[in-house]
Amino acid sequence: MQSQATSNILMIRPTRFGFNSQTAESNAFQNADLATHNPEATQAQALREFDEMTHQLIAAGVNVIIYDDTTEPHTPDSIFPNNWVSFHYSGTVVLYPMQAPNRRFERRLDIIDDLAKEYQVAKIVDLTHFEQEGKYLEGTGSMVLDRMKRVAYACLSPRTDTRVLAEFSKRTGYQVITFSAADANGIPVYHTNVLMCIGDVFAVVCLTAISDPDERLMVRQSLVNSGKHVIDITLEQMAHFAGNMLLTVTKKGQKLLIMSSQAFHSLSARQRDELDDFATLFHFDLSTIEGLGGGSARCMMAEIHLPLK
Repeated sequence: MQSQATSNILMIRPTRFGFNSQTAESNAFQNADLATHNPEATQAQALREFDEMTHQLIAAGVNVIIYDDTTEPHTPDSIFPNNWVSFHYSGTVVLYPMQAPNRRFERRLDIIDDLAKEYQVAKIVDLTHFEQEGKYLEGTGSMVLDRMKRVAYACLSPRTDTRVLAEFSKRTGYQVITFSAADANGIPVYHTNVLMCIGDVFAVVCLTAISDPDERLMVRQSLVNSGKHVIDITLEQMAHFAGNMLLTVTKKGQKLLIMSSQAFHSLSARQRDELDDFATLFHFDLSTIEGLGGGSARCMMAEIHLPLK
């Protein structure tokens, strides 16, 4: 049976991280006020955060596979690889259409070729042609996958299109559940993975962000029917990236729930106790990456579920 979590994680070490003006219009989590005229200092701080996170994950027993970003072309968001690729237990690799033109350069077939030396790549599903139609689906940012039940939850946004979702469903066999969601200011949530995390027997979700009561009930019911214990977070906690978590396992099988320190500190003591029953909570200071990139810990990790050769 397909497991929800893996110990094999792809991460991209940044070389020119910074504020991406091409993504800011649809990402309310980005803070333009933090953008400085000193890109070298920004890159250095992001690199410190990245290296500390990967160092701790590796020390804990996670198999973190790190590739350095290329300096050209400039890809300020390369630190978030889960938007351009996903790896599946069937041996399928999916490539995704992305809204910002400068993010499309993040897709690197050399990485897939390199991984194929160790992992079985049976087929590549390429959805990138949808970019020509102005239709997008940004990987496991746009979708939160229940890999065990083969259900993809998707919050519709300018970056998450129903037609691409239908094609993903057809090519992978996933059932798709769509809904709309907005933050406390009524701004549409740009990626599903900032409001929702699905573990093996639990789910963290900001149900309040789903304003339509029928859709809210549908999402909750689907999670419950899938055997998940639902932990509801507030809009304020979502704004602190408390929905942007990822369940991983160490090589010895210990479950780790990865999040940023900002997300961890936004949780109540009761929520931490609940989550601690399911996994060890692991958190890192990612304040520069979160503030400028508008993404957090989960966005930085692309899980490799491919079978080993």
